[in-house]
Amino acid sequence: MRRVPAVVDVTFDIRLGEVFGLAGPNGAGKSTLIALLLGFLKPTVGAVRIDGRRPREFVERRGVGYLSELVVMPPRWRMEEALSRYALLTGISGARVRQRVEEVVEQLGLVEHWGKQIRQLSKGNLQRVGLAQALLHDEELLVLDEPTHGLDPVWTQRFRDIVMGLRGDGRAIFIASHNLDELQRIADRVAIIDHGRVQRVVATRAAAAEAGAVPYRLVIARGFTEARALLVAREVAPNELELPPLTVSAMNDALRSLLAAGVVIASVAPVYSSLERQFREAIVTSAASHE
Repeated sequence: MRRVPAVVDVTFDIRLGEVFGLAGPNGAGKSTLIALLLGFLKPTVGAVRIDGRRPREFVERRGVGYLSELVVMPPRWRMEEALSRYALLTGISGARVRQRVEEVVEQLGLVEHWGKQIRQLSKGNLQRVGLAQALLHDEELLVLDEPTHGLDPVWTQRFRDIVMGLRGDGRAIFIASHNLDELQRIADRVAIIDHGRVQRVVATRAAAAEAGAVPYRLVIARGFTEARALLVAREVAPNELELPPLTVSAMNDALRSLLAAGVVIASVAPVYSSLERQFREAIVTSAASHE
């Protein structure tokens, strides 16, 4: 049977105080990297270190807050019972378990589900319970695999707020996600992986500042006919136009011409984020190298 390496020549560091993202298509090697980071797997070549220690040694001595891609808990356990058991496993003293469980239940908006069995929770609520257990011990390393999977738009936004609240000099947060827009918003750097190799590491703030020419979409509240006549654009939906790639300066010139003509603009946004552009470029380059 032919052996296929899952990840090859992967090198990056995660710094205290930052949110580090990992993105890639299905089968790219994200799950393998997480397993290596947590010590579930050992590298055949090279080394993985967390604060100078092997992953399993670090986890056993200091712990890691971990949310798996699929949240699985015994279905008959009550929510607070499940969180209490996980709290004890993380080393929280028995006297403080109840208080800490109540804190994370409040933080994740789960108070109304107190007393429910795990099997009675919706997919989104179960995901929040998974997040709650990852936050129980306030670890200095958080590893979150697809943390917004199943969350509604309200809780996706609240998740961002939670991450921003957790960010600090004494903590590193690692997030693997298919949601590039989410990573663009919350991560400081994002590693893009494909075919088991890190294709590039993107500093998201710098990428946004250096985005160059990108296509934009405009939603017109009033004056669509005038806007259509003034712009080189295609109609993609009622009252919505897509402009070809423009620099920020050229986009502002176009907006000024529309406003001067009395056009009322409801919204303007890039068709895709700067991270998405980098992702597309990296995956195309990776695919070409494997042809």
